[in-house]
Formats: sequence, structure tokens, C-alpha cells
Amino acid sequence: MKNTILSLFILFASLVFAQESQLQLLDLQLNNYEYPYEVSSITISIQNQELEMAYMDVKPNNYNGKNIMLLHGKNFNGAYWKTTIDALTAEGYRVVVPDQIGFGKSSKPDHFHYTFQQLALNTKAVLDAIGISNTAVLGHSMGGMLATRFALMFPEITEKLILENPIGLEDWKLKVPYKPVEWWYENELKKDYKAIKKYQLESYYDGNWDPAYDEWVNLLAGWTLNSEYKTIAWNAALTYDMIFTQPVVYEFSELKVPTLLIIGTRDRTALGKPLVSENIRKTMGLYDRLGKVTQQKISNSTLVEIENTGHLPHIERFEKFIVPLKSFLKN
Repeated sequence: MKNTILSLFILFASLVFAQESQLQLLDLQLNNYEYPYEVSSITISIQNQELEMAYMDVKPNNYNGKNIMLLHGKNFNGAYWKTTIDALTAEGYRVVVPDQIGFGKSSKPDHFHYTFQQLALNTKAVLDAIGISNTAVLGHSMGGMLATRFALMFPEITEKLILENPIGLEDWKLKVPYKPVEWWYENELKKDYKAIKKYQLESYYDGNWDPAYDEWVNLLAGWTLNSEYKTIAWNAALTYDMIFTQPVVYEFSELKVPTLLIIGTRDRTALGKPLVSENIRKTMGLYDRLGKVTQQKISNSTLVEIENTGHLPHIERFEKFIVPLKSFLKN
């Protein structure tokens, strides 16, 4: 038995080493990584600097006159929406997918004051640039916090709101001691392929790994090989501080747009878990409860729970994710 366990461990370690050794070094704006659709960008003048904000604008041949904007999570970029884009454009929707400043193919500034209000303004600048005045907004994870802020700031633009396993459904400041940006920065500098995969395996997929998930690990790990990784780490630290200090949980009752919550109930994502005791940790990120509580706060909202699914329903259980999404958009 011991020999079997040891053999399995050696096999797993060798596979991790093989995957890590094949990592591609990625530049700061992912110029050497191809997105599923053509990427454009706008230049925005903010905080005394000129920054590039990248986006995909996918227009179907059978355009039905409706638009939807997809907002990525913290550890991701617009590329992970490929299957969602494919499904929605097949239905005739024009799909807009921005990379937020500090993420994906957008600029990684040396200095930036991150707020969800600023990100919402940046996002609206993309819509203004391409002439979209009405859209549904879908946000996943951190993108759910941003989508909520966007809908609160621009209700006249937001036709419908979809929140897919959004973070920020609870106020972590009530349980987790505050850590300054420098702490998050040092924590980011320690990350490598193994650490990134371990976090995603445990937090997103509850130990159930599919080789298709490797791409989302590699996109983050590839940056760690870059000599300018400190810039990535610094932006990541700033956005952690934004997420931690700017909860939207107290404003869900202010939402007026029709809202769909799509919740993978196995999800246990919560910021700051390593900083609290095991007993407190067990009370955080309980999405099987948080989805229901949040739905009660949002008038004109619908909750769709996807059982045995973690933080990324549109990756892990695509069919169970896309069916209610398409139904909600049509009604």
C-alpha cells in the first residue's frame, strides 16, 4: 500500500514538473498569447497616464439587435469566455468582452488607484467607443462585483444583470484581519506554477481536475517567468485590496434591473481564508447558502443553483450554465 501511494505521488510530481517545464513565458500584455477572437483596444486617459484597454467585440452575422458584455474574474481574462461567446453569438447576440486595466491584454500600470467605480467608468468607455448604449452585463467572480457596480452606476445602460458565482456576497472585513497592499504583493511574488494550480484545484474545483483547466493555470504561471513579473504582482496586490475594502454586499437591494444569479453550490471561494482560524474558515464562502441569501436581497431576481459545481460553472458545467443564461436573455 505504501509503495502504491509513493508511486502515485512520484507520478503526480513528475507530471507537475513536466507541465511546469513546458510553460511559455508570457509578456505583460499577452502579446504572445492568442485570444479566441480579434482583440481591439482603446486608449483611456486616467490618473495622469495613458492606458490601453483591450476588448473583443464579436458581431454575429445573424445579429438580433441585442448585446451582452462579459466581465472576467480576478485570476482570468477575456479568453476564458470562448465557449460562452460561441454559444451567444450563435443565438444572434453581439458579445463584448473587455480586459480590465491590470488584466489580460490591457495595460499593467506601475501606479493605479483601483476602485470598482473606476473600472466601471473604464468599461463604459469601451461601450461608448463602439457605440453600444444598451447591454446585458454578465460578471463572474470579481467581475460579478464589477457588474454590480456597473449596474448601480449605469442602470439606463444595463438591460439585464447576470452574476455567476460572484465574490463579494459577504463582507470579509468582519472576519479577516486587514493586510496592507505590501502583504498581498509579497504573497504574489511567492507564486509559481505549483502554488497557482494547488489554489485552483482546491478552491475552484474541489480536487476534481480536468486537463482543460491547465490553460488558466498556465496563463498566470507564464507571467511568473517574466523578468517584469513584479509589475503583475503589484497590480494583483492592488486589486486584492480593492476587493477586500470595497464590498458591494450592502447594495444589492439597490439593484433595479432584472437579475439572474447562477451559483455553483460547491464553491467555497473567500478572500483571506489563510488568515483566520479553521472554525472561522468553515463559515466563509458557503455559496450554497450565499446564493439564496443574495437572491432575497435583489428584487426581480432569479436564482439558478448548479449542484456539484465549483467557482466556474461556465468552465466546469457549461451546458448547465448556458441553458438558463440563454433562457433569461430571451425572456
